[in-house]
Amino acid sequence: MTLSRRGLRAIAALSVAACLVTACSNSSAKDDTTTSSGGGTYNIWDPYPQFDDSSDWVKLLTKCGTDAGVTVKRTGYDTTDLTNKALLAAQQGNSPDVLIVDNPVVSTLADAGVLTTTDDTKVDTSAVEPNLLAAGQLDSKTYGIPIGANTLALYYNKKVLDAAKVDPATIKDWASLTAALEKVKAAGKKGITFSAIGTEEGSFQFLPWFWGSGAQLTQLDSAQGVASLNLWTDWLKKGYAPNSVLNNTQTTSWQEFAAGNFAFSENGTWQLANAKKTGFEYGIIPIPSQAGGTAPAPTGGEFVTAPVQTDTKRYATTAKLIGCLSSADNALTTDTTLSYVAATDAVQAKQVAANPDLKVWVEAVKAAKGRTSDNLGTKYPKISEPLWGAFQAALSGGKSPEDALKAAQTAAASATK
Repeated sequence: MTLSRRGLRAIAALSVAACLVTACSNSSAKDDTTTSSGGGTYNIWDPYPQFDDSSDWVKLLTKCGTDAGVTVKRTGYDTTDLTNKALLAAQQGNSPDVLIVDNPVVSTLADAGVLTTTDDTKVDTSAVEPNLLAAGQLDSKTYGIPIGANTLALYYNKKVLDAAKVDPATIKDWASLTAALEKVKAAGKKGITFSAIGTEEGSFQFLPWFWGSGAQLTQLDSAQGVASLNLWTDWLKKGYAPNSVLNNTQTTSWQEFAAGNFAFSENGTWQLANAKKTGFEYGIIPIPSQAGGTAPAPTGGEFVTAPVQTDTKRYATTAKLIGCLSSADNALTTDTTLSYVAATDAVQAKQVAANPDLKVWVEAVKAAKGRTSDNLGTKYPKISEPLWGAFQAALSGGKSPEDALKAAQTAAASATK
């Protein structure tokens, strides 16, 4: 498997940009401690710089290396930096053996010819939930295995809902949710907070409503898509959601909810620990789709992948390392540490048995889908940017939802030709 011409051009462009801010080596040699087979050092790069050598995560990497008969050299990078480093390393012929990356990045690296397929490395993905595995697939090929997943749901403040005489169990669709927000406002409290910032973070939060209408990312201005944006804009017009959502990140949105006056917050599994610190009784329900049932929310989380190596004999040991990291026992420990839902049904059941609060998250993950799924691959970022521009324009009053999404569809169609 070799780098495509398109991949090389993409890498070269990113290399120039990266070298403007960091010193780049001209060396194309791999770490001189690596060997072709039988022992040696295997390099693992991950997006968890917050974990040092004393952490359970790094101890697990070391143990997996020991079990495979090799030494693991681990490096943690910030998520954005990791993508650039991976592309540059591929250009230099110095890729790590195992690369753990955010799931939307997998298709970008695969399209550039940086990653092997699971057929190449013989990594077993049979136990992984198909909707989670899809985030790492492109043109019917699979380029890694998810380490776990996170997604979105609705946190609620029980005291606020009780005061408004709202039973969260009755919220099953958009109509019942909007009716609940109306009651909350009439009771003198605030309705719902979310992130509609003009970045991928905003698109991540809009997608459950967009997909929950039945809309597809290939046709942003469909009647269903317009309905989803009308939902958000109507909430702002009626005072059910604050104007601050236009600038809210998921963190600042959570801070609004944690202050205690909002009924609902659209947020993720990563806020579970913070929810227990709010000082008020909370609960969690799935994000409802327009017609009822759980809306498909986007999956977050990372994939464990194997970059292309000149020495293909390394793949056998690489597969052992990946198998160790994704084994049931290790996945349970890692996903608990990262506040992720596991990628397999068996481990999900263990998580719920240990922590019943995770039941709603498991249900949400089962209904979730990857942003690059439906074979969108590298087209997704070119669609997401016009999408967030559309909801920003509509929420600020600059355009109607119909006009905003029509303009977004025109831009996306042009960018993805």
